[in-house]
Amino acid sequence: MLKKFLSYYKPHRLIFTLDMLASFVVSMVGIFYPIVTRSMVSEFTDGKRDTKIIVGGAVLLVILYVVRLLLNYFIQYEGHVMGVKMQAQMRREMFDHLQRLPYKYYDDHETGKIMSRMTNDLFEVSELAHHGPENLIITSITVIASFIYLATVNWILTLIIFLCVPFLFIVSLLLRTKMRDAFKRSREAAAEINGALESSISGIRVTKAFTNSDEERRKFEIGNKEFVESRRDAYRSMGQFHSSTSFITNVFNVVVLLAGGFFLFFGKIELADYSAFIVSVNLFLTPMTTLIGFMEQYQNGVTGFSRFLEIMAEEPEKDKESARALEKVEGAITFEDVTCDYETGREVLRGIDLHIEKGRTFALVGPSGGGKTTICHLIPRFYNVSGGRILIDGTDITDVSLDSLRRSIGIVQQDVYLFNASVRENILYGRPDATDEEIIEAAKRANIHDFIMKMEKGYDTEIGERGVRLSGGQKQRLSIARVFLKNPPILILDEATSALDNATEILIQESLDDLCRGRTTIVVAHRLSTIKNADEIAVISGGIITERGDHDSLMALGGTYADLYTQQFRNLTK
Repeated sequence: MLKKFLSYYKPHRLIFTLDMLASFVVSMVGIFYPIVTRSMVSEFTDGKRDTKIIVGGAVLLVILYVVRLLLNYFIQYEGHVMGVKMQAQMRREMFDHLQRLPYKYYDDHETGKIMSRMTNDLFEVSELAHHGPENLIITSITVIASFIYLATVNWILTLIIFLCVPFLFIVSLLLRTKMRDAFKRSREAAAEINGALESSISGIRVTKAFTNSDEERRKFEIGNKEFVESRRDAYRSMGQFHSSTSFITNVFNVVVLLAGGFFLFFGKIELADYSAFIVSVNLFLTPMTTLIGFMEQYQNGVTGFSRFLEIMAEEPEKDKESARALEKVEGAITFEDVTCDYETGREVLRGIDLHIEKGRTFALVGPSGGGKTTICHLIPRFYNVSGGRILIDGTDITDVSLDSLRRSIGIVQQDVYLFNASVRENILYGRPDATDEEIIEAAKRANIHDFIMKMEKGYDTEIGERGVRLSGGQKQRLSIARVFLKNPPILILDEATSALDNATEILIQESLDDLCRGRTTIVVAHRLSTIKNADEIAVISGGIITERGDHDSLMALGGTYADLYTQQFRNLTK
């Protein structure tokens, strides 16, 4: 983990080096104060009364402190900027990695928790990246320099005082592990809070519709209380750490006072040396206190970085080394004895064999949970098959690159996701390099151009989070325009109109019929009236194909399809 952490300093080697040099100089400047103090006291105890010594010493210290002022500014400014740039690099890597993670990862991890790792955790990492080396250098050099200086004054008294140091480090080591574990639990609890908050805010309209604010508050309070308890444990550990280490550092003053007093009483040390000792020990205690306080920041940073590495260790989607681009796709799709269990051991699909000729429309119907959507997800390899294989134009989809495979497939789903951006940007998502003329043409074919032109800013109108300013039908038509712009040879319609009212569905269906023309199309539908003209229909139930044929042959068969269609038709005519 340390090697990986240090690698993020490489692009900032110059600033890092200058920052460390500045820290070195700052730490060395601090040692001049006891030296000047000792010289002044020594001069006066020798009976001399030369004001030049006082003025000269003061001027020297002012000059040194001005230098330290400038260096501290450089350390604080450039050092923090370096830390932020390192944080940005980690965030960039995490974002890119998240883009490559499979669907299954997002099935198992809440959005709020992922966001917490990308923001809160990486902030702590950036603070450690900046303050860590700086604090270690300043404190280490100051402690070593003060030790050497004190040893030149009186090495016996120095050794007596520094006997307290091992006790300080023993206490620190004993309490550090406990504090680290407590802060890790605190981070996890904070992620839980973010997850609950993200879920609650995203579903606020549902909450209001069902007047379930009290229930949401109850669920939020569960996580909130867990957070309080985890922070209580963290602060208890931190309190034990700081109080214990502070007690030991306070003992240093007692040791200096007692031992130095006896040395002065028995004439083993001069008054000037004793004064220098008092000042130097305080100079020694300050970095020790800083080092102790740094332990908390270290624990936060290490915990955040380890959580960052946990995400980076997740296995991303990968192409085979021999994978090639899928080009000149005609759209013939074949399933050969396909099974899928989502890596849970429970088969969702088993023994699926089917062939869809290019340019044909193939419909999937059946009860919920039967496996229809799973079939759709396997074609673009959102999930991988557990057994068997899927071919497009005779080529196994695992032998082609994911990008080229997915560029060849357009998907229109029931749950339309639109970005918090303009109408233009949402349509442009289908093909980012499209021209304005192509965007407008796609919108016209989706029957939404006229509506867009009536909006306040036309194609530049912001539609809000998840398209909140649009109706269900408008969202769906915008998603259809996106697929028109993409112009893929294969189209998947996963219950694209099931959430719409009948009048809106008729309008949307016209756009979908145009979209399907000339493409291989797989349609998942509950409303069987929308797929009666499909070239072929398959009934999926319990993960297997139970019936297959066109509308007329399935109706003649008198099986599940006929029962479903008759029931729906009866409901419509009531």
